[in-house]
Amino acid sequence: MGDAPKDVVRRYVEEVQDAHRHELIDELVAPDFVNHLSQVGSVDRESLKQGQARWLAAFPDQRWTIHHMIAEGDLVATYKTCTGTHMGEWAGLPPSGRRMTLPIFDLMRVRDGRIVEHWGTADMADLERQLQGC
Repeated sequence: MGDAPKDVVRRYVEEVQDAHRHELIDELVAPDFVNHLSQVGSVDRESLKQGQARWLAAFPDQRWTIHHMIAEGDLVATYKTCTGTHMGEWAGLPPSGRRMTLPIFDLMRVRDGRIVEHWGTADMADLERQLQGC
């Protein structure tokens, strides 16, 4: 199965998302990657890269924390949070300077040491409320 699935997902969260090393996406995400979250506009590996860049531009001080990680076979589930300051445009909202905390649940399939599929959920309406100060 290649690298242990949990190790691959942990590296993605810690090195790509938290340490902002987006150059590692090609190493950790398969060329035929499928993101089942089409509403976020990143359905394949290339659009995932673009989405990571947009998120970093909006929240340049973002930090990612894994609270729970469970694996079964090639599937890895994580419950994590992203925190950061809204310093760039996000979803049509101009920078507010407000802090946000976004809890996220992800499920990723790992094959041959790379992430090949992703499902997840986050309360984007709550994120919008935080950025608007509601």
